[in-house]
Amino acid sequence: MSDCLFCKIGKKEIPSKIVYEDPELFAFEDLHPQAPTHILICPRKHVASLTEASAEDAAILGRVLLVAAQLAAERKITDGYRTIFNNGRGAGQSVFHLHLHLLGGRAFRWPPG
Repeated sequence: MSDCLFCKIGKKEIPSKIVYEDPELFAFEDLHPQAPTHILICPRKHVASLTEASAEDAAILGRVLLVAAQLAAERKITDGYRTIFNNGRGAGQSVFHLHLHLLGGRAFRWPPG
């Protein structure tokens, strides 16, 4: 999608601090972190939200979670971290390109926000 912020970041048309990339995924530091570690993990394929994902996206969704675990291990936050998909405006999604938030490095409460 030509006007998608995250598609542009994935294509390196917009600068960001990329912390992981492969042919299917990329991950970068959030500009407004909510924890000491706050990374967004995105598929390169544009999917607007989890609602828009299909069965053909199952493998890449699984890989997003595995990359989150890998990044958590690399950042040494395996004692506790949170992974979040915000789905829709009511849940706080502001960029409509499917992405997983990886947050860690501080204590979290339950229930969240």
